[in-house]
Amino acid sequence: MSLLPAATDVFIIGGEPAGLAAAIAARQRGFAVTVADCSVPPIDKACGEGIMPDGLAAAAALGLDLRQAGGYPFRGIRFREGDVSVGAAFPQGSGLGLRRTALHSYMVERAAAAGVQMAWGARITGLRDGAVIADGRTVRARWTVGADGGRSLVRRWAGLDGCERDSRRYGFRRHYRVAPWSEHMELHWADAGQLYLTPVSASEVCAVLISRDPRLRLDEALPLFPEAARRLAGAAPAGNERGAVSASRRLDSVCRGRVALVGDASGSVDAITGEGLCLLFQQALALARAMESGDLSFYEAEHRRIGKRPELMANLMLLLDGRKRLRRRAIRAMAARPRLFAPMLAMHVGEISPLSFASNGLALGWRILTT
Repeated sequence: MSLLPAATDVFIIGGEPAGLAAAIAARQRGFAVTVADCSVPPIDKACGEGIMPDGLAAAAALGLDLRQAGGYPFRGIRFREGDVSVGAAFPQGSGLGLRRTALHSYMVERAAAAGVQMAWGARITGLRDGAVIADGRTVRARWTVGADGGRSLVRRWAGLDGCERDSRRYGFRRHYRVAPWSEHMELHWADAGQLYLTPVSASEVCAVLISRDPRLRLDEALPLFPEAARRLAGAAPAGNERGAVSASRRLDSVCRGRVALVGDASGSVDAITGEGLCLLFQQALALARAMESGDLSFYEAEHRRIGKRPELMANLMLLLDGRKRLRRRAIRAMAARPRLFAPMLAMHVGEISPLSFASNGLALGWRILTT
């Protein structure tokens, strides 16, 4: 635990990956940075733990080589429903399955090496003009960053709670002691929701259930995904089941005065995309550039631009979630012609534009209609 300074250039409230990424990016621009969080590392969170190639590239722009934190590589994505499946490799590179606690420990280490001052166990109770109230003290700050998650208090204190869109689903995660059986991250579909299976080591797989039912848990849901249930049969759980809300939220604004939001505090896309970490790394870089220029309007515009592709992908995938017949026909069509799946994956990781994907989308649409 570190002592809080009397003043700092950038005060970041929230010490999970979003806050640490913002801190590292700000230090790269020469700012004095303090990160405060009421928790103590390593901080866990129920998430899919799969990082796409574009997420690894965005981390690299911050000087972070996430492979140094450990984890397990995967070559692509596979969709499965019942006995029908289709998969494709990423156009370039690989993804990485990485335990959330390992990611957090690595980022804490890199932030400390960059000279970020960290105050773990600190209690933040409010904002005041140009200052943060922390552990009953007033800490002056040129910039204040809210990185305190989907239920952000900073967002409320700054008057940034206004939403253009806000919807929720529910995720539950558990690790299983079993060797990975595939080079892909697998996304299993059923009427109840989706089950993500991500290899995170040579002897462990992360399973995440996402659904619209807050009462549905992994044990009850597994029989709905027969192939996944078969693969995990007899595998011992490695730890307890953890839950979280998967929100689709777009805010009216992510900045006010000298306060900015980053990560889930600034809005989010449904976890079905697996793009949460990529988004926060890109947001951190954009925010640091905006603070250096002295104008947060640049960050406001960049934040919207960064979110457009993940939002499009989330909308496409949630369309399948809500329409059983369309989903089954789409997966069968892609399984019959796997080359239709590859462009969708390429767009997902930013290798081709939505416009380039549109021509392939027409072919997929025709295939669905004629299947």
